[in-house]
Amino acid sequence: MTIKLEKVVNKFYDGLEEGKILGRKCPQCGHVEFPPVYACNSCGSYETEWYEIDGAAMVKTLVLPAPLSSKPEYKNLGKFSYGEVELKEGTTLNAVIRGVSRKNKAELAAKLPLPCHAAIFQREGGFKTVVFDLDE
Repeated sequence: MTIKLEKVVNKFYDGLEEGKILGRKCPQCGHVEFPPVYACNSCGSYETEWYEIDGAAMVKTLVLPAPLSSKPEYKNLGKFSYGEVELKEGTTLNAVIRGVSRKNKAELAAKLPLPCHAAIFQREGGFKTVVFDLDE
């Protein structure tokens, strides 16, 4: 078996620079991998293809960062938490969710799951990343 390898990391970050959030979709079973990886974690196929993520998602859990785990490059995010997010495409991942603070976390947690959407965030240090914003 010959596997055609591409530079997944470069393609992903180039997509963010173009305003696109890219994952990989399996043409055999339809599963979407995000963040993108070569093989399908659902059926094991190595024949995945580039796919633009819609961005619609649901936040399933919220966890506030501990003071010791705060990262200087996140200071421009504003208030945020970590949490489990399920994309419209079905993929579940751990992500940064903006708009969550110590003051509103309990209220938001009582309403879970909550709709959110992916956003491209410019990190200090030059590169962009994907975060999620609450829809409400």
